[in-house]
Amino acid sequence: MDRRFQRLVSMLEKRYDEFFSAADPVPFGLQLAGGPRHVFGGADPAFTLVVKDGSAVAALSTLDMMDIGEAYLRGVLDVEGDFVRVLSLRELFRDRHPLLWAWKFVRPLLFGQVKSDARYIAGHYDEDPDFYLSFLDGAHRCYSQGVFERDDETLEAGIRRKLDFALDTIGVREGERVLDVGGGWGAWTEYAGERGIRVTSLTISQASERFINALIQRKKLPCRVIREHLFAHQPAERYDAIVNLGVTEHLPDYGRTLQKYASLLKPGGRVCLDASATRTKYDVSAFFEKHIFPGNGSPVCIHDYLGEVAKSPFSVLAVYNDTHNYELTTRHWAERLDAHREEIEARWGLAQYRRFQVYLWGCVDGFRRDVVQAYRWVLELGGGEGKGFYTRESSATAAATRVPAMAIGPTH
Repeated sequence: MDRRFQRLVSMLEKRYDEFFSAADPVPFGLQLAGGPRHVFGGADPAFTLVVKDGSAVAALSTLDMMDIGEAYLRGVLDVEGDFVRVLSLRELFRDRHPLLWAWKFVRPLLFGQVKSDARYIAGHYDEDPDFYLSFLDGAHRCYSQGVFERDDETLEAGIRRKLDFALDTIGVREGERVLDVGGGWGAWTEYAGERGIRVTSLTISQASERFINALIQRKKLPCRVIREHLFAHQPAERYDAIVNLGVTEHLPDYGRTLQKYASLLKPGGRVCLDASATRTKYDVSAFFEKHIFPGNGSPVCIHDYLGEVAKSPFSVLAVYNDTHNYELTTRHWAERLDAHREEIEARWGLAQYRRFQVYLWGCVDGFRRDVVQAYRWVLELGGGEGKGFYTRESSATAAATRVPAMAIGPTH
């Protein structure tokens, strides 16, 4: 293996020199477990890749992100040092998997979006709820970004402020009906239900459905959860508002989704949404596609989405840039995941811990470098009298959310 390792060193040296020919180099180390370390960049390494066997050498020799990531999941490749710096060098490696990308789009054409999503979503969400509760906020279990006044605020404060914002924005009263698209672990169902709002929560995850049902029964909330895709949902009467927290990424046909929202809402009803985003639709890595969120979903391309809004009966009331808010949120999640590492590896395995370690710290790096963005936005269906942008005072107004009816820009 020593000979193959030396060939790998030579290959990486060539690629390192090419990659950093026009940028400041980031020194890193490469080491056979128990052997000497080779340092690229000639300085103190920010991190060291530790190779444990021949399969890890083979994976690194491909210079392919998928192969290298899977070697890390198997535990034959380790990282010592600054893990985020490893992820910031993703572009050092290749990411070409045409068959994976082709199937991403062919499957929904063959089997339909509703059936395809049922399979895709199970790959991420049908986990033991305790796993997610190990890193989500302790108060609401919300799986999307918070809204922070300061960088040193708690995750719970940021999530609470975002939920306050959503309730203020849609302007509903006790007894009115709200559709929650993507129930997750019951954050919106519990928050709104405790205020007398009648929430119908849609989920296509069995684990999520069981969790929310138990929550509704335990707290006697005026709510219900249905395991059903948005596109299959046909209620007996229209809703007063819709909330979609972190599910737009899984609804990539923006025009069809907006048409469905319009069919579900009363005139003048509002939709409050948030999501991660990229500047180009479907701009995610093959590793992310295979191991994190399988399917034909993707981060939102906000200008494409707003282009579809312009063709719809909806008006845009506000758009907020939440990129820094989501960086802070994912940093909280990643730190909590790391704090529970021993428990997670014991209960769900090394690969599960590392899969989410790559995902969450990768998000921190992506948001920090503006490779990935995040937004909140508010829509209103035409035909109503309008509600005014805010209906009551709450803690949300303290987070730079009291803004004119059309606001585009950062909230932090």
